[in-house]
Amino acid sequence: MKAWITFSCGFVLLWAHALAAQSSGLRFPQTVEAGTAFSVPTSGSGEATLYIAGPGNALRRKVQLGENVSFGVEDLHNAGHYVAVFVSGPSSQSMQFDVVPSRQPSTLSFIAKPSRLPVNLNSGISGVAYIFDVFRNLVLQPQEVSFELSDATGGTQSRSLSSQNGVAWVKMNSAAKAGPAHFNASVASVHETRVIQQVPGDPCAIRMSARPSKDQRVLLQTEPVRDCNGNPVPDGTIVSFTETYAGLQSTVDVPLKRGVAQTELPAQSGAVISAAAGVVLGNEIHWSGR
Repeated sequence: MKAWITFSCGFVLLWAHALAAQSSGLRFPQTVEAGTAFSVPTSGSGEATLYIAGPGNALRRKVQLGENVSFGVEDLHNAGHYVAVFVSGPSSQSMQFDVVPSRQPSTLSFIAKPSRLPVNLNSGISGVAYIFDVFRNLVLQPQEVSFELSDATGGTQSRSLSSQNGVAWVKMNSAAKAGPAHFNASVASVHETRVIQQVPGDPCAIRMSARPSKDQRVLLQTEPVRDCNGNPVPDGTIVSFTETYAGLQSTVDVPLKRGVAQTELPAQSGAVISAAAGVVLGNEIHWSGR
């Protein structure tokens, strides 16, 4: 079957090239909307063969001259340029026509990136919607596409714009509060939703306290660590505690647990103790033993 289709396509294209200058007795419309049933009149008497080749499609029909050749909804539905060759005895005629996408959107292919990003980023979220008809042809006619991003606080960003060549795209800001956001694209009655996870940003400030512990050690503990929008920084974020004394330095890296980090260091009178997370420095403590 595949070999016959390949042969048929090659045969049709060769005939079309050789006979393109001849006038055609066929009355194909110049354009046909995908999924449209239509018919083509013929004249004369006897039998003939009609060959049609186009994108991913090849048809061969026996035709009774003087009758209409009918095409159903599923016969020619791939959008693109088609060649038709009508062979009747020793004579042949050819013509060309186009199948255009349906004007009615049926499905959306919606891509939202990234799936995870920090809060409070301008134009940090991008969305692209591809509009297809029921036959998976890009709907090239401009369509009104609506984008909506709803965050965990109930805040909403909305944009409406016309598609261009079957595509519409937009950029949105991430919210100030961490949590999932629902990103929706819709056209006519078709819609798709993606979930964007908005996570806290880097720590904004670190405050720690110190108090004596047993065995000549000092207990260090941070206050709950938050980003600059007040979101708790995720557990597992590393806080580095550093003690400098007599020209020597010791550092301990501690992950946040339930929003805070704590550790113990030797209690050296006159030591300077600091805390940091990434590039953010916390307060310094000059330990005097009290």
